Amino acid sequence: MLETAAERRARITAEIVAQTGIDEAMIERLVRCFYMKVRDDALLGPVFEARILDWELHLQRMCAFWSSVALMSGRYHGSPMAKHLPLPIDSVHFDRWLDLFAQTTRAVCPPAAAAHFLQCARRIAESLELGIAGRHGVLLGAGERFRIESLHQGDTGEPS
Repeated sequence: MLETAAERRARITAEIVAQTGIDEAMIERLVRCFYMKVRDDALLGPVFEARILDWELHLQRMCAFWSSVALMSGRYHGSPMAKHLPLPIDSVHFDRWLDLFAQTTRAVCPPAAAAHFLQCARRIAESLELGIAGRHGVLLGAGERFRIESLHQGDTGEPS
């Protein structure tokens, strides 16, 4: 007998929980601790503060997002790429985001959970950076990073 999509999702989620110990309470602790750091960060804080009007709603949305990403729960229904494309961010921002996320996962989560979250976060950051670069007409090759300042240098004719 074939597994339904719901049964498959439940089985995969149970396997992830068994391997990592991740649950919804851990996700909420991680999200809340992480965004406290983001809001206080000199580089990332202003980007978020300029756009987030209701922080509690944003945190709830991010809990649903990380539940969907880390546990494959299907709780999140949104379009992260569309939300990030217009932002004035580049590889420097993604590196800082990943650094703060790594610090937070290591502080909040047991090692297996932290490793799982970080693996997911790296894929997300890479995907978003590629999308943002593409929006600016930059096709990144393997290992290349997107920098906004290189766009402006190209506009003035100076070497990048």
